[in-house]
Amino acid sequence: MIDPLHKDLLEIAREAALRAGDLLRDGRPADLGVADTKSSPVDVVTEMDIAAEKLITGLISERRPDDGFLGEEGASVEGSTGIRWVIDPLDGTVNYLYGLPTWAVSIAAEQDGETVAGVVFAPMRGETYHAVRGGGAWATGAWAGERRLTCRAPAPLDQALVATGFSYVSAEREKQGDVVRRLIPLVRDIRRGGSAAIELCDVAAGRLDGYYERGLNAWDMAAGDLIAREAGAVTGGRPGERPSTDLALAATPTLFEPLQRLLTDFGA
Repeated sequence: MIDPLHKDLLEIAREAALRAGDLLRDGRPADLGVADTKSSPVDVVTEMDIAAEKLITGLISERRPDDGFLGEEGASVEGSTGIRWVIDPLDGTVNYLYGLPTWAVSIAAEQDGETVAGVVFAPMRGETYHAVRGGGAWATGAWAGERRLTCRAPAPLDQALVATGFSYVSAEREKQGDVVRRLIPLVRDIRRGGSAAIELCDVAAGRLDGYYERGLNAWDMAAGDLIAREAGAVTGGRPGERPSTDLALAATPTLFEPLQRLLTDFGA
């Protein structure tokens, strides 16, 4: 049985994600400015990114003033309820800056350290993905109304379509490129979309067989990881570990261990 609290958290997350996504889509200025930098000059923080996080935290605080926050753009509040909101107001910032469509708003709610609800809204796709722990994963969009998500049927490694991402730090990117060089002859093909949240949801929706990346933060993957698991995918990090900055991996159940083993052998 789904906890009513978790359903309430999901509805708040959905409202906040939709409002922030609308702000980002409709309010993107033609001369988009840069407010700051992240890990390198390539990885930009836009004015809209900051505005979206303020919108999200403001809305949630109105509904649940005693909850905690962890946000990419600096929101950090302990809270006193055991609920913490993990927020990426704009996942795929560089895509957004360049006018590419693969970007999303990602909001997850944790209870005592476990993710219990998550929403990823991809405005330019017209799709919203969402999940509550134990309630399955779902997508809504003009293309198919609302449908339950299920990861792809089992496929051998050499027929697997796998996505990944790269650091904005050149030295790390060089190492990641070497992993891709070794992996690509062993799989069907590799994709790089530029939004961890969307790629995790694509695993959930059966559009990818697997996805991995090194260097992700909690806000990049909290909602997408729950959505992928609720769609039947397996997620994790290093063998025996949860997804982390060191490695995050999501894949169909039969692909997960072979892909994890290769990535470990290749030094991903």
